[in-house]
Amino acid sequence: MTTDVTDAGGMGLDVDALGNTDPILSIAEEVFSAMIDGEPGLLNPWYGDRPDPVEPMHAWVDVHEAGSGRVLIEAERGTVVELTRALLAMGPDEEVTEADMVDGLGEVANVVGGNVKALVPETGVLTLPQVSSERPPTPAEDLLHELALDWRGRLVVLSLWRLP
Repeated sequence: MTTDVTDAGGMGLDVDALGNTDPILSIAEEVFSAMIDGEPGLLNPWYGDRPDPVEPMHAWVDVHEAGSGRVLIEAERGTVVELTRALLAMGPDEEVTEADMVDGLGEVANVVGGNVKALVPETGVLTLPQVSSERPPTPAEDLLHELALDWRGRLVVLSLWRLP
């Protein structure tokens, strides 16, 4: 499910000023190419049916301001292992610990969240990232935007949520 990014107005994001582009996709592409892959083109929109996640992990940051919101990233544990390995420039035989995965996925959520926050006209406070196997409370009616991404053939979902 992809929700129209123009709905992100609930976070105070003026998407009309951005033309016909998806700023969240642009942010994700820039973050992955700069921090994880070292080159563009390895993160793309997901096409087709989404597989049911096996052992999902979630990382999020909240932006508190006039239009508070949450930036949430969800991926399978195996994807988080590979993402962390790439982010930390670990070799294929190096063990990726739980702490490494929390740091890696949390850092990606933090950088994506900071870039989303930069698009909002009112400056706000960005919380520290939280990482959990449990999805944080996210009522369906508070979904502002959801973007399914294909990173090296693996599903990564990035979403924006309105907070009360």
